[in-house]
Amino acid sequence: MLTKKQSEILLYISKVLEEKGVSPSFEEMKLALNLKSKSGIHRLISGLEERGFIRRLPHKARALEVVKLPNNLDNHKTKYFSTDLISIPFVGKIAAGTAIEAINNDTEVIDIPKTMINPRFQYFALRVEGDSMVDLGILDNDIAIIKSVNFANNGSVVVALIDDHETTLKKFKSDEKSVTLEPANENYEIKVFAPNRVKIQGILAAIYRLYI
Repeated sequence: MLTKKQSEILLYISKVLEEKGVSPSFEEMKLALNLKSKSGIHRLISGLEERGFIRRLPHKARALEVVKLPNNLDNHKTKYFSTDLISIPFVGKIAAGTAIEAINNDTEVIDIPKTMINPRFQYFALRVEGDSMVDLGILDNDIAIIKSVNFANNGSVVVALIDDHETTLKKFKSDEKSVTLEPANENYEIKVFAPNRVKIQGILAAIYRLYI
């Protein structure tokens, strides 16, 4: 007999294989099951493999094969996962604190509800690292859903690229002489830059939070 989490991850892997022809990444599985650590995914996958429900394909990345589904689960796939999802790139982490080196990873995606975004725009996801934006409800380890644009209105929360090297998530304000990146935590200082030092890579559209 499978646990609830084993059942959910088995159905999720089956659904992604059916729709995309490739098994989901551990990051996607972690987000789908609202787990904070990939080690939990490793344990679930190992348990399913031991019970003969999945098989790892050697020498291939992201290669899992669903061998079988329990009859009571096969008939109730929609109980666990909505098909009203969309895949967006998961490109790394963003500092809500001290700026960190820019990360660009275009090999992973995550599935999010379509209702979180406007289909007219492009989006990407970043994991929040730090607590400088907590007063706006943006917490460490949240997933930030970012609308990909290169401009922002004053007061927007933006992904800012500083000196083409470091990224940070901050409240944005600009005028002809300067760009201000403001935290939402009194323990962090407001920083002011010359306009040519800061590039907008996107604005915050939504937060995807892991509760367990």
